[in-house]
Amino acid sequence: MTQFSFDLGATDGRARSGVIHTPRGDIRTPAFMPVGTAATVKAMMPESVAATGADIVLGNTYHLMLRPTAERIDRLGGLHKFMNWHKPILTDSGGFQVMSLAGLRKLTERGVTFKSHIDGSRHDLTPERSMEIQRLLGSDIVMCFDECPALPASEAEVARSMELSMRWAARSRDAFGDRPGHALFGIQQGGVTRDLRAQSAEALTGIGFDGYAVGGLAVGEGQEAMFGVLDYAPDMLPRDKPRYLMGVGKPDDIVGAAARGIDMMDCVLPSRSGRTGQAFTRHGVVNIKNARHQDDPRPLDEACGCPACSNYSRAYLHHVFRAKEMISGMLLTWHNLHYYQDLMAGMRAAIGAGSFDGWQADFHADRAAGDIEPL
Repeated sequence: MTQFSFDLGATDGRARSGVIHTPRGDIRTPAFMPVGTAATVKAMMPESVAATGADIVLGNTYHLMLRPTAERIDRLGGLHKFMNWHKPILTDSGGFQVMSLAGLRKLTERGVTFKSHIDGSRHDLTPERSMEIQRLLGSDIVMCFDECPALPASEAEVARSMELSMRWAARSRDAFGDRPGHALFGIQQGGVTRDLRAQSAEALTGIGFDGYAVGGLAVGEGQEAMFGVLDYAPDMLPRDKPRYLMGVGKPDDIVGAAARGIDMMDCVLPSRSGRTGQAFTRHGVVNIKNARHQDDPRPLDEACGCPACSNYSRAYLHHVFRAKEMISGMLLTWHNLHYYQDLMAGMRAAIGAGSFDGWQADFHADRAAGDIEPL
């Protein structure tokens, strides 16, 4: 059986391209992971997600443990079979959702006790329980359980939270055990404080993980502060392991993160925006709801090969959004995910060719030029 491994292929400056090998297939990096929160990438068939070029999707421990439950998914053959996705799946630990979505919650050294946002039922989530849930789901890449403090927070609060997360990381490692073909990633915390990030990285590498995430960013600190952390945080992590920036982001966030040495990213933005009438293109964001599109026979982006651009006009996409037809969210989500995967493929090729700086300049120039002129 193929074991989990990472081959770092090319570098260009701090940008990296490579391949993560798993028993369920290879993941080309830099990689963007569409988010399938409740065992589905909203408005998409799994075959369609694969057709956009995605090598891996993300599932959500918190949502799946509450509904339909990890035990039920396990009885039904695991998450891959359940959702008909046979490539790799990464599951998050549930920590972020407990902090942001759950009702009344109590945090202790042991873990978190919380009330479900669905029905108010009480649940415990600990490092051990998070590992058990992710084992029942059968995910290929498992995230250790951590605490995500909301920013802004005092440095003392961020330090306390980071130290707790490092103790939980060690417990996650112990509970994960020996699972050939499956990987466990540690999560660096420390907010926007360099010393705390260094302490966290030292603790994680001392425990030893198959990959490392930069956590606690994209939580309201702004792009400048996020890039400030990414200017040093990835280099604190082992060079020979994948580096994952959680919850990012907009296209220019993704390009900036890859330029700073990040290998994997995920975000709900392309699918969520598709359902609200926003399309990401080479020339920036197009709001298809705007009246300027109602008589426009041109595609969203003439250079895009997705079904929305190949087969439908802006006028049609405007019409079905205004008419609240389901096909609107389906076509725009497909387009957005296709655009994101094109972005990743472009970066991989440029890093491999040693032309990443020029590629980045062209990317920013195209976006700065803005959308095509109205007819």
